[in-house]
Amino acid sequence: MLWTPKIRLVTVLCSIVFVLGTALQNYVIIDLDLIEASMRLKGADTAEAPGYLSALRLVGNVFIAGNALGLLVWFRWHWLFWPVLAVNVGQAFGVFVVPFEVHRAAIGEHGWPGVLPSLVTDGGAVILSIVLILAYVRSRRLTRTGDPVRL
Repeated sequence: MLWTPKIRLVTVLCSIVFVLGTALQNYVIIDLDLIEASMRLKGADTAEAPGYLSALRLVGNVFIAGNALGLLVWFRWHWLFWPVLAVNVGQAFGVFVVPFEVHRAAIGEHGWPGVLPSLVTDGGAVILSIVLILAYVRSRRLTRTGDPVRL
């Protein structure tokens, strides 16, 4: 993948926002009370809430580290494309994987700001993933001289 200046800047800026948003979601928004409230909304037993919270925090930490990897794109390392794309595609699945009850509980506990970090990080990851895939496809198309097409 050819890291053009525009794609590099967009990826680094998104990575900064995603690191901050995921950390905010992971350590400020998501807590044991919110998990228990979301489990009650779903009709599930709250006895498993501490384990569920630990698993969510583990996943959040993986995405924080993965998004921090996106900051290294600034150095134009070509090998970063696939890991950065994989992290963003994985985070984009949060739009579909996170149960709606978690968002309802976050709104109940924190108001609309309680869902904002998740919407920004997961929704932004969808957009960034599409941008990266399109940039990859465009960089693979060759001009007459054999040079990759610049974005």
